[in-house]
Amino acid sequence: MIVCPACGTQNGDRAKFCQECAAPLRAPAAAAGETRKTVTVLFCDVTGSTALGERLDPEATRSVMTGYFAAMARVIESHGGTVEKFIGDAVMAVFGVPTLHEDDALRALRAAVGMRTALAELNTDFEQRYGARLAARIGVNTGEVVVGGDGSRGTVATGDAVNVGARLEQAAGPDEILFGPQTYALVRDHVEAEPVTGLILKGKSGPVTAWRLHGVSAPGSAARPVRLTSPLVGRDRELALMEQTLARCRADRRSQLLTVLGAAGVGKSRLAADFLAGAAAGTTVLSGRCLSYGEDIAFYPLLEMLQGLAGVTPGEDTETSRRRLRTLVADDPDADRLVERLAPLAGLPGTPAAVEETHWAVRRLVERLGHESPVLVVLDDAHWAEHAMLDLVDHLADWTRDTPCLLLCLARPELLDDRPTWGGGKVNASTLLLEPLPGDDAESLLANLLGDAVLDADTRRRILDAA
Repeated sequence: MIVCPACGTQNGDRAKFCQECAAPLRAPAAAAGETRKTVTVLFCDVTGSTALGERLDPEATRSVMTGYFAAMARVIESHGGTVEKFIGDAVMAVFGVPTLHEDDALRALRAAVGMRTALAELNTDFEQRYGARLAARIGVNTGEVVVGGDGSRGTVATGDAVNVGARLEQAAGPDEILFGPQTYALVRDHVEAEPVTGLILKGKSGPVTAWRLHGVSAPGSAARPVRLTSPLVGRDRELALMEQTLARCRADRRSQLLTVLGAAGVGKSRLAADFLAGAAAGTTVLSGRCLSYGEDIAFYPLLEMLQGLAGVTPGEDTETSRRRLRTLVADDPDADRLVERLAPLAGLPGTPAAVEETHWAVRRLVERLGHESPVLVVLDDAHWAEHAMLDLVDHLADWTRDTPCLLLCLARPELLDDRPTWGGGKVNASTLLLEPLPGDDAESLLANLLGDAVLDADTRRRILDAA
């Protein structure tokens, strides 16, 4: 007998799928092209479609459902997901195939919210044309699946994570999004959600806890702040170099480009945070992050920088925001022209300027700010920067005059794959490679994080080896 790992049901020796929950009973054979991956799956199903079909003629029903499927697919693909298949009235999507992203779980939840919003917009049209509305329920789950092996059927993701995702969708109410525990562990700093306990899902041997989604952060918005309770360890030399570079900017009244390169998770942002904490006094800081995906994101870091610097807040009327922006350049003889060029970059209505005008406006702003105090421009996740943003940084490094300005770029080494000559040929450019912590420093960091907690030697060693 084969015991189903998902629900515990006993099945015959030759069974491939559980007779109770249809979960795979064996890992599929390692056929050509098959791989195991951890992905996030999304199921979306409309409610009331049967009643809709009874009220409308077949052509109208087809028009409604075709519009629904097309809209859902657009949202999924805009967040980097892949439509696996349409099943009746349901859509199944996978995030992490064929391209794996570090934030696939978050992308899936953002897509779920986007799908719900898109359906609400569709319903306005459906009501006017057909007197009908659709409601959707969505389930999202993360886990290991087997993908590939049959090019005729798309990505072909199979595994318990897929089954649970489908069951969560079935357990959700109209216009509700439920997601599983592994998804929650990956996104908890980016969502507002409440636990839903005691869910009985077909195929699971016991009650399941899921989360009901109330809100999710937009791309580019910061996660809830995490308290850094551990002191910085093993980065004294790197921190000293950053401080020396800023001191050189102050002394020479010129720009310096410093790029900190390091693998994901090695501590670039933490190093920069400690540097900023020490350098912030008497320094004007402009900080922005590059986004890994989205529309019109070329100058998104500038939007963050300008809004933060001017104090522009969401929902504020345009005139108030423009007045705030003007205060940054009020003493400049070209203030009106500068505001017109900077306003679209700050997310305000206006016509985007040509490249040369954009470069001039940002450089002029930095120079005006530099009259009062040294300027520190921080570009985080620069490996995701569009060429237009990197061109602007290049321009600031080359053409900023009589201004103490440190251009600090934090990036993974992939930046050099896309921009191999980055910083090359500039006498005012340097690169700092952030290596993983050596053993003793890693031990100290782990001890600081653990506090009074105790780990067995094997677990401690596994953590240190992985880190």
